[in-house]
Amino acid sequence: MTRLLGLVVLLAGFASAQNRVYELRTYTCNEGKLEALKARFRDHTIEIFKRHGIESVGYWIPQDPVLSKTTLIYIVVHPSLEAAKKNWAAFRDDPEWKKVAAESEKDGKILAKPPEAVYMDPADFSKLK
Repeated sequence: MTRLLGLVVLLAGFASAQNRVYELRTYTCNEGKLEALKARFRDHTIEIFKRHGIESVGYWIPQDPVLSKTTLIYIVVHPSLEAAKKNWAAFRDDPEWKKVAAESEKDGKILAKPPEAVYMDPADFSKLK
């Protein structure tokens, strides 16, 4: 019985991992605001993400000389697309996030436009599943 239960738990975990969805997000900042955005992520946002089931994979600044002044790109992962929608709704409604966002923009808006988001499934040969 114990082995059967263990197998069921293992298969359930495998099935839920198979449904994971990755999200590529690109933020374009107003001129001179990239450091404020990076500080907001480093000091607050990533921890708030964790509370809402948004798992960080990595964060990047483009090497392109122009884009490197205004662009932050990152990937997060969610258990499913449905979970992603719920995670983001909970994140946006989080009182701490609202406070952090307002405080970080006291000297002007950070983002030049809304973030771009692409939901992705790993290819069958991807190491990330």
